[in-house]
Amino acid sequence: MNHLTNLRGVAVQLKLPMAWLRSEAEAGRIPCLRVGRKMKFNLDAVRRVLAKRAAKGNAGAIENEAAR
Repeated sequence: MNHLTNLRGVAVQLKLPMAWLRSEAEAGRIPCLRVGRKMKFNLDAVRRVLAKRAAKGNAGAIENEAAR
């Protein structure tokens, strides 16, 4: 079962800075639910988005290297 956690919980679990996570969520690049001033996150959803971004970034780096 997926449950929501706060910003600090996500930062601790993923070993990422809270400020970075907050700015990514505010920019809409990481999924979150706003509850008043607070942000709630589905940790599994955040992991999926970050994994997809990492894979996409690595694929681009591989393509750039191959073009040289």
